[in-house]
Amino acid sequence: MLRTLPRSAPAAMSFTRVSGLAGLGFAFLIVAGNAVLVPAGLPRTGAGIDEVDGFFRAHHDLVGIGSALTPAAWVLATVFGAGAVRALWRAEGEHGSAWALVGFAGLLLQNAAFAGVIAIRLALASTAADGVGADTGLWALHDALFTLNGTFLALALVGLSLGGLRTGLVRPWHGRWGLVSAALMLGSAGLTPWVVDRPGPLGLLGLAGWLTWVVWIVVYGIVLLRAEPGRPTGR
Repeated sequence: MLRTLPRSAPAAMSFTRVSGLAGLGFAFLIVAGNAVLVPAGLPRTGAGIDEVDGFFRAHHDLVGIGSALTPAAWVLATVFGAGAVRALWRAEGEHGSAWALVGFAGLLLQNAAFAGVIAIRLALASTAADGVGADTGLWALHDALFTLNGTFLALALVGLSLGGLRTGLVRPWHGRWGLVSAALMLGSAGLTPWVVDRPGPLGLLGLAGWLTWVVWIVVYGIVLLRAEPGRPTGR
């Protein structure tokens, strides 16, 4: 008796394209999280403890709402990085390099560092709700972690930008954009003692790096969405 074969199901979306969507989602969530907290007056790095205490007393519920977005953002960042490694792996092997792994490590480390930042914010919000004043040492630790995280963002930018450039996955302007953003991030991280102790223009270095980082992620997500599964576009 002849068996009737089932109709073939539509081809599933490739992991590379899924990771491209994850990159776009990650960029959206980190911008949305800042759009919730920054207009409310989130204290800048190096802000005085009175300003910090006033913010967390007045907006402890808002801090919880903004922080609720971050676990999903970390998941999306991991999927994005894994997809970039998948897209670059074969071509990088032919070149004898592994810059994609450097970039992926940077993404994982920034997830861990920023988990510390968010945990401290939630701790300050929780104690403020109980009427306990903000702790100077805890806020200083927040600022140090927040600024030093630029090191890991720089690793992600350098690794995935160089990997993309060497294999032809990304366009030259996009790769150079990532390297400039990495330089801004690494410069800000290196100036952490002064950024934390002296709020002012030095903080703008990290802000510029963060803004260019978000643009870089969006463009990289689009690149992965358009990439042929399993190999770079060969530009």
